[in-house]
Amino acid sequence: MINYTIDRNVAILSWNMTSSPMNVLNDDSIPVFEAALQRAYDNAEVKGIIITSEKNEFIAGADLKMILRNNDKEPGDMLKVSAELNRVFRAIETSGKPVVAAINGTALGGGYEACLACHHRIALDNPKAVIGLPEVTLGLLPGGGGTQRLPRMLGMEAALPLLLEGKRVSPKEALALGLVDELATSRDELLEKAFAWLSANPEPLQPWDERDRKTGRIVGKENFKVPGGAVQSPTDARVFSAGTAMLMEKTRGNYPAPLAILSCVYEGLQVNIDRALVIEARYFVQVATSKVAKGLIQTMFLGLNEVNKGISRPKTIPPTDVRKVGILGAGMMGSGIAYAAALAGIETVLKDVSVEAAEKGKAYSRTVFKKAIERGKGTPEKAVATLNLIKTTADAEDLRGCDLIIEAVFENRDLKAQVTKEAEPMLAESGIFASNTSTLPISGLAQASAKPENFIGLHFFSPVDKMQLVEVIVGKQTSEYALAFALDFVKKIRKTPIVVNDSHGFYTSRVFTTYTSEGMELLKEGVNPVLIENAGKNAGMPVGPLAVSDEVALDLISKISGQSIHDGMMTEDDTAYQVAGKFVALGRLGKKSKAGFYDYPEGEKKYLWPGLSELFPLADQQPSVDEVKKRLLYRQVIETVRCFEEGVIRTQLDADIGSILGWGFPAYTGGTLSFVDFVGIKTFVQEADRLADAYGERFRPTQNLRDKAEQGNSRFEQTN
Repeated sequence: MINYTIDRNVAILSWNMTSSPMNVLNDDSIPVFEAALQRAYDNAEVKGIIITSEKNEFIAGADLKMILRNNDKEPGDMLKVSAELNRVFRAIETSGKPVVAAINGTALGGGYEACLACHHRIALDNPKAVIGLPEVTLGLLPGGGGTQRLPRMLGMEAALPLLLEGKRVSPKEALALGLVDELATSRDELLEKAFAWLSANPEPLQPWDERDRKTGRIVGKENFKVPGGAVQSPTDARVFSAGTAMLMEKTRGNYPAPLAILSCVYEGLQVNIDRALVIEARYFVQVATSKVAKGLIQTMFLGLNEVNKGISRPKTIPPTDVRKVGILGAGMMGSGIAYAAALAGIETVLKDVSVEAAEKGKAYSRTVFKKAIERGKGTPEKAVATLNLIKTTADAEDLRGCDLIIEAVFENRDLKAQVTKEAEPMLAESGIFASNTSTLPISGLAQASAKPENFIGLHFFSPVDKMQLVEVIVGKQTSEYALAFALDFVKKIRKTPIVVNDSHGFYTSRVFTTYTSEGMELLKEGVNPVLIENAGKNAGMPVGPLAVSDEVALDLISKISGQSIHDGMMTEDDTAYQVAGKFVALGRLGKKSKAGFYDYPEGEKKYLWPGLSELFPLADQQPSVDEVKKRLLYRQVIETVRCFEEGVIRTQLDADIGSILGWGFPAYTGGTLSFVDFVGIKTFVQEADRLADAYGERFRPTQNLRDKAEQGNSRFEQTN
């Protein structure tokens, strides 16, 4: 697990875990690491230590499964995890022997905290490697000294953004920021530089340490001066007060980790390193045992990794590959899909009614690349190579030989049937045809196909270049081969798939519309629109329900509602249908017409339309913010539960991932189905019943959910 060798009186500790695909800090590796270090400390002939790895990464961080195992236990169990790690890292600093981190690849979280405890850090200049402390993105804080060593090394102003945003940077960026001290261009040079530094620095001290004059032991300085000024200085007082205000605005108080990090830094920098580590451990236990951390780790780390690795892919189908893809329709969605495919190195044919229209779609890719290059995230060479892969055309013959054709034309059954019949014969023999529809049932659209078993739904989200999710929809006749093929394509273009069964609106569109429609219900009841919008954002949604309705477009909402009425899914007294129709009649179509629930004055910030008060007079009695938040969130969760019980959603993981990546359901809850566990299933059922009694049957929990509550089981197992 950790290979121990001695070269030139230097102990080389090389991580090489066999029980895990990556080197991680866990219950198995930490004791072995400590034992290897102790062996080096005890050997009088060893004059220095190099910590490195035999894998492509250095140490990827702490094993989050270990954190999750301790999440539901007593706080003392989690405290032991932090205390054990801090003991190991602090011994590196105080052993009296110089230690170098030879960082040969990715070093994140606890892996980088191990580097911070070393006296010197040298990184291999590998562009694929990343370095940083991303714990905050998973509801955690660095629990191995990161909140204390980084600000002592860089100063508070430089360290806080790295801690609060969880930035991951390349080795070159890490050098510029001061996260590492040197770069090396090869593994051999990495080790040689480490040997050279150890030889030149036989008795190093961390800046925050000193030798006790009486005992000679290394201890933390009582009056260590933080680079850039002490915590009590007026400048840093402003940093913390402004930082707290900004965090509350950004997190709405839903994520405890960022505020805990601020507290760690503020309190810890007023004492020596040893007492500071105790402070950090206390805050670490608070956040690591929280429901927020549990939800984020389960869904946004462990779950997301499983989905991206292909957990939903049929195992009996051999791997497939898309070498040529055709896109029908060069509008915003089609153009975005073409960009994603070409970026992955796939030959792409972008077809529209004219070459000019197709060229406008290709121009979208140019714009995306231009912005990326301006931000230093791309190169002109990469842009040219990608754009050269996109062929624009108005001729269906140019689609011949495509492995995959995706139609992304308007949401009109007749038009989709027309383009399907025209383009499908151009497919390669084993090719797949996909529809990018967001609402129309795939089984119905597949009726226009000569091979419905090779017809599938690929629902992308706008803007495609930024949105990671793809909802893969399986029709009644869709084959396992088509599903495997679609998932292989999604993986190749580096998107995240969820798999759902065919239904009107599928999963994401169906549940997302409950958020916008509940916003309209509240408005209709006379609830202050400012309260509605603020409650949505305070609940953790990206924007309020009225603002997002404007983004979607009110005429589209009206059209989709009308189609649902036509299909018997709802009646004409549906609030969304009525309200959206009223705004369409007024010519207020949403953001695209610069008039909807909001006004959009040129060059100014949008604001709620004053005319709302005439259409929807304010009620004398206004609900609390918490009540509105509950209505907006519970409505989405109840609809998700129904989707699951109807078999639209296949797994809880698909539901949770889809809700967070698809429309921005609050990640701190773990997702729409995990929300039930977040609040407690018995509490959820009681509150849903109360909401149903007060506002309507749309909130009524299902009998299945009641049965789960009685059993105390909130997990949603996979359906057949």
